[in-house]
Amino acid sequence: MSGKPHGDDAMDDAHLEDEEEEAMLDEGEAEETIEEDDNEIAAMDSGDDDEGEHEEIELVNDSIAHFDKHKDSIFCIAQHPLQPEIVATGGGDDVAYVWDASPPERPLLPSSYETNPQPRERKGQEVIATLDGQDESVNAICFTLPKGEYVVTATLAGLLSAYATPTTPGPAHKIGTAKEVEEINWLLPCPHPSHPNTVALGATDGSVWIYTIDASSITIVQTFFLHQASCTAGAWSPDGKLLATVAEDSSLYVWDAFGDAAAAGVTNPSSGQAVVALTASDERFAVEGGLYSVAISPGGGIVAVGGAGGNIRIVGLPRFTAASSAPASTKASGARSKSPAGKAAAKSSTATASTGQMGTILASLQAQSDGVETLSFSQPPLTLLAAGSVDGSIALFDAAHNFTVRRNIREAHEDDAVIKVEFVKGGSNEKNALLTSCGNDGVVRRWDVRGGTAAANRGLVGEWRGHRGGGEGGGVLGFVQGGGGNAIVTAGDDGIGLVFRAD
Repeated sequence: MSGKPHGDDAMDDAHLEDEEEEAMLDEGEAEETIEEDDNEIAAMDSGDDDEGEHEEIELVNDSIAHFDKHKDSIFCIAQHPLQPEIVATGGGDDVAYVWDASPPERPLLPSSYETNPQPRERKGQEVIATLDGQDESVNAICFTLPKGEYVVTATLAGLLSAYATPTTPGPAHKIGTAKEVEEINWLLPCPHPSHPNTVALGATDGSVWIYTIDASSITIVQTFFLHQASCTAGAWSPDGKLLATVAEDSSLYVWDAFGDAAAAGVTNPSSGQAVVALTASDERFAVEGGLYSVAISPGGGIVAVGGAGGNIRIVGLPRFTAASSAPASTKASGARSKSPAGKAAAKSSTATASTGQMGTILASLQAQSDGVETLSFSQPPLTLLAAGSVDGSIALFDAAHNFTVRRNIREAHEDDAVIKVEFVKGGSNEKNALLTSCGNDGVVRRWDVRGGTAAANRGLVGEWRGHRGGGEGGGVLGFVQGGGGNAIVTAGDDGIGLVFRAD
């Protein structure tokens, strides 16, 4: 009770004002308070440690750089396709940033404590530009392909915004905005070489939209409305000709986004612009609880979808191939023809498509006990599909052997959900065998998926910590690893982006 007189002292003090007397404690209250404080002091002075009341917290930060401008969770992250040091993030603070993820040069370590007893706190990475004008949490972000000319954001209030990509510090130039839906779930850049600076998005009302961006505007290219529930994920084929989308109603549609399939003679009269249409009405395809992830193989011949209860379905897609050269006379007559038939013949001579397995359910898989939130195909010559689950496991299926389970890494992220898995694209067999994962435990891990390493620590070759995890406002909500996978940049639920050296 230091700083306050007890009750008896207050009543004997003739110099106190009446209003001060009213503020003093009476004798009974004072005795109760003193007794409580004495007990607390006695407990503190006893020197007894109750191990059950103390928790040891180990703080580990393996990062080489960090970005801390966000004031809330970082929900999304994207990387420039040509300059991997340029990264964009969006978060729950209703703002997005473009920032420089280049790691600083390694500082010289002090020779002793005496020479540097108070090392300075590490400086955060620099902002290149702030992408202002967001109307809600930024839920998705991407750079356009092939050159990253524009950076595009999407919010939980349905606002799509496009900016000229800033590469040097300064204000970001906004190209324009579009708002056609109540909430956007995902946003993806299109890799089609004939349709640069094009993006697709999926909305909570089930709709799918494709936009193209130029120096002055955002233009709607296509819209699709067949999903009957929230569109949860999408994936472009490697050539950008097809767009696969899934929804909570357990439906899969593969859209002929730009008419390439129709030009190659591939049509599906029952579903219009969707060359593949599978819904829960087909009991072989139905997944109770919905679909939440989708990926297309590097060759473009199959699509994998993942959903509730660890369920995965593998579906065949049409294969596009360049047609063999026609005889010279045929090519000449086709080129001269001005009739619609002549034009169609000329166009169809440039590409063909094989439809043998199109729309066929090739496999139904279930190796995990909870929802499959993320899928990734390996690059050739490997033929693996990785699936990350809410149950904390990562399953590896061999596409070349009827999708048999090659390995199931149980507790890959302890008991916390696996948020993302992605194979490294390194251009070499050694790099292609590396799979990176992140989870709600706040850890980034890298695995060697080759069979020979299965007995050696489940193939774990790297682990990086620095984010909070375990449900304490932490976890890693995404990462990028462009430029050969030598660095991993994360989006943390704790509002921090970390840069890890992974080479």
